[in-house]
Amino acid sequence: MRPITESTVDPAAARLSAALAPEARGIRRAGWLTLGASLLWLVMAAAVAVVLGSLASGQSGVGEIAVATAAFLAAGLLRAGLSLKAADLLDDAADRVLARERAALVATQDRLSPRARRGASSEIAALLTDKLPLLAPYIRRFRPAALRVAVVPPILLACALPISWSVALILLVAGPLIPLFMALVGMAAREASERQMDEIGSLSALLAERLAALGDIRLLDARGRMLTAFEASSESLRARTMAVLRVAFMSSAILELFAALGVAMVAVFVGFSLLGEIGFGSWATPLTLGQGVFMLMIAPEFFQPLRDLAAAWHDKAAALAVARDLKAIEEEGAEEILGQGEAVAPRPDVPEIALRRAGLGTVTFPDLSIRPGEAVALTGPSGSGKSTLIALIGGLLVPDRGKVLLDGAPLDRATADTWRMQVAWIPQAAQFPAGTLREILASGASAPVGTGDMLSALALARATDFVERLSDGLDTHLGETGGGVSGGEARRLMIARAALSGRPVLLADEPTADLDAETGAEIVAALRAMNAAGTTVIVATHDMALAAAMDRRIALDAALGAVA
Repeated sequence: MRPITESTVDPAAARLSAALAPEARGIRRAGWLTLGASLLWLVMAAAVAVVLGSLASGQSGVGEIAVATAAFLAAGLLRAGLSLKAADLLDDAADRVLARERAALVATQDRLSPRARRGASSEIAALLTDKLPLLAPYIRRFRPAALRVAVVPPILLACALPISWSVALILLVAGPLIPLFMALVGMAAREASERQMDEIGSLSALLAERLAALGDIRLLDARGRMLTAFEASSESLRARTMAVLRVAFMSSAILELFAALGVAMVAVFVGFSLLGEIGFGSWATPLTLGQGVFMLMIAPEFFQPLRDLAAAWHDKAAALAVARDLKAIEEEGAEEILGQGEAVAPRPDVPEIALRRAGLGTVTFPDLSIRPGEAVALTGPSGSGKSTLIALIGGLLVPDRGKVLLDGAPLDRATADTWRMQVAWIPQAAQFPAGTLREILASGASAPVGTGDMLSALALARATDFVERLSDGLDTHLGETGGGVSGGEARRLMIARAALSGRPVLLADEPTADLDAETGAEIVAALRAMNAAGTTVIVATHDMALAAAMDRRIALDAALGAVA
């Protein structure tokens, strides 16, 4: 049984604190500056009280009024300067926190292992663009307001008590009602904010899914159903957003009511005391005009930090909801690929690749060795682990047991970056960086390549004819998935890019899948040409024609992963 003294740490609050920790010093400094600006109001209130009290008594001197006026102006200018400096510090801190969290999230997603659980790309995009900016109001408003609430009201209460115990009592009773009510609405505000964040992610996922399937939607004439789904999702987001605003507006209205009543009660007491209708409540009877003015000026400032904190309370709820999403994504993507993902010098030689008692999950792979310059096909039924084995050899996955060896040395975090500089990868689905075909072909090369080099690589990949038919040739822009070319053409372009990279090992995952026999034969010929040029070619395939064209075939069993 857990001891009753053990406190439960809110994971979202801990993640939010971790995000702000590098900027804690700057945020604290800004908080102290805003605190100093708030306390300067005491000087300004005292100066006004002295001037009005002296004028009302008829015994004022020019020097006294001049000193008080100078003090008021100096305090006002200093107050404005401190506030501006604090705002600059908080803006800078918020910008750095957002930049750091965005960079960390992108880096984490970029390095996730294929085996790792991950959220939809649309949800990650929504977090990067829509949700993370909600941390900024929390940094700019809530943190400084929390410090002022802890310091300013007690000091103002201590200043009011020697003049009027009645005013001090009013402030003491009315003030705590605001944080008490904030605590009551806090849970509802956070819950509403979390539901809103979830709905933003869902709508973003729906939009990305529909954009990806836009061609099919037009072919199936499903435009009406698509718009209906968007309408329902956007209406749900509107309802979630209105729920957040409803809590915010209702709580703010009630909190403003408490503050207004507190100030009004102080004003009534001071007014009737100055008229002589109330003869109690102040240590000096009757209350002087200067003392009354001083009380009237500090009463609103007593409630101002509480009002600021109440207004920023929903910023805290939104920030905690964002921190919850960050925490959830980080927990999903705990497994990363090997290495640091850095561009390092490749090995001077091509190693022999070997597996020894390697296994992942329920699949155990056979012991095998692949010599430099071999062409090897990995075959077997679906579920036998062909694609997984390709990823293990590439260092994208880490075996649960056993080892992947390079010339007898284990493939691990220390050697993965160097090894991957020798490996070219052709995935099942075509993936290209943004840019022209010329830029795409040169993107993987370790040295500058010219037009002649590109034409030679295209000829090797049997891609010259269709590239010449493109509207702008090598200057044609392709989409991320090879928009403008067919699936077989896109794979031949990836082979050309792999050839231009000059890397001595090629890993290809189902390079002929879903292609007709003629196109598949061209892919096979291109792979054989790369192997004839000295490249080690390892393919995972169901295509027996491709497997037969390789030097050797390793068949995996679906149940045991054994050599057939």
